[in-house]
Amino acid sequence: MKIEYQGPLGTTIGVTTTTPIPMASVPYSPDITPVIASSGNVAAATATATITSASGKTAYITGFSVTGTGATVALPVSVTVTGVLGGTLTYTYAAIAGALLSNQPLVVAFDPPLPASATNTNIVVSCPSLGVGATNNTVVAQGYRL
Repeated sequence: MKIEYQGPLGTTIGVTTTTPIPMASVPYSPDITPVIASSGNVAAATATATITSASGKTAYITGFSVTGTGATVALPVSVTVTGVLGGTLTYTYAAIAGALLSNQPLVVAFDPPLPASATNTNIVVSCPSLGVGATNNTVVAQGYRL
């Protein structure tokens, strides 16, 4: 296998090897199943993303994001994360006044990841309707099953 690297000032540096070099690695052990869930685009309704568990497995959430557009009237809402150890987590998110204007995204990362309250329990991230005139509301959650 020959690998070329573009060096400074346009010089090309080449390396030849008989050993395969991995170009990408998976950051998960074989017993972990990554899960990415999305609500899809929701207009003036609740957007929900669910990290599903499986029989005998525990779901973990590594983070989530909420994005959307403004509403006719500015409206604060409570984004919730349910099914996690320790109980429901609540975050305040606000839609700005002006349908079709972009809201500031809410991006939350959990390091370390948060486990579900029990095996076979889903973790659900939910954002209520952003109000009348809000044409876009989306929730995306990332995690895994172990």
